[in-house]
Amino acid sequence: MIPPVEVSPLIKFTRYSALFIGIIYGKKRYDYLKPVAEEERRIEEEEKKKREELERIAKELAAANEDTILK
Repeated sequence: MIPPVEVSPLIKFTRYSALFIGIIYGKKRYDYLKPVAEEERRIEEEEKKKREELERIAKELAAANEDTILK
């Protein structure tokens, strides 16, 4: 087997710097996008409630229209 080659300290420093910068960037990006996603989820929940209410009303109207003597 060939013995492993010694990696340059500059290359090691660059790799670890890129790793830490990526971690910091990811954390900042996550903190920026988290409130946006929460707001979107809140809006979607409100729209879902409205949609379910309209579906319930439509079902009640359909049931009321079926209960006629002209079947």
